[in-house]
Amino acid sequence: MATPLSADALVAALKKEGVTVVEHAGWRTHNRNAKGAWGPVNGVMIHHTVTSGTAATVSLCYNGRSDLPGPLCHGVIAKDGTVHLVGNGRANHAGLGDADVLAATVAERSTLPSPRRQSTDGNTHFYGFECENLGDGRDPWPEAQLTAITKASAAICRAHGWSAASVIGHKEWTSTKIDPVGFTMASLRTRITSRLASGASAGSPSPGSPGAAHQPFPGADWFRKKPKSAIVTAMGKRLAAEGCSAYSSGPGPQWTDADRASYAKWQRKLGYTGTDADGWPGTTSWNALKVPASR
Repeated sequence: MATPLSADALVAALKKEGVTVVEHAGWRTHNRNAKGAWGPVNGVMIHHTVTSGTAATVSLCYNGRSDLPGPLCHGVIAKDGTVHLVGNGRANHAGLGDADVLAATVAERSTLPSPRRQSTDGNTHFYGFECENLGDGRDPWPEAQLTAITKASAAICRAHGWSAASVIGHKEWTSTKIDPVGFTMASLRTRITSRLASGASAGSPSPGSPGAAHQPFPGADWFRKKPKSAIVTAMGKRLAAEGCSAYSSGPGPQWTDADRASYAKWQRKLGYTGTDADGWPGTTSWNALKVPASR
């Protein structure tokens, strides 16, 4: 559960991940917020468009249809891998879905239940990417497009400290939809997991590489496994330097409840509240801490 990214934060996250972004006029204030809540957000939903041609697809997703006003997503991912931003806020992309699927996504379970009910408003809880494809099982998915889907999903997951389990397909949300067709969501989540584990966001040197002044975010899952690492020690020292220590003795290298309590203090210092200040590191708060890179 998280507060939606601002327009600036979303663009920055996508570009840092190496995504080619096109911002369409008015997208920052183009939304359906007057019709319902936008957030807290819990995941990313992937769709196919059943359209051909990038310009026509972007126009449709921006403007919508007579029976469904736009925006129909937050970003359109074209065949060439470009992400076209068309909306910021509530978008008409997810519709009603299963509350049990939402609960499994929030918990980041590796297996989702089969959707049976249309009881929960997904437009409140999910970022949506419409991917240009006819959805007939024959229209190809170019590698550039699959890579962009991976990068865009990973960018949002990094920003919120989510794992790949927070990325679902429309067909996993409701039994009334089949998208995406042409690749499996399991294969996409595997790609996203690999990217998050590699720390491969653009402009972020790998841990220990020459010129890496600060430690890149290791990923939310890394901390939940209670690691024993010099990174934990370096983090603890930075938390103490920022006046956010809950340690009774020196920090690290083993992750403990004291590390989590200290990190929660840091999150509150940054202005986070509620579940956003639960002590589990996320990308934004981690980058702000400026933990020295492990050598």
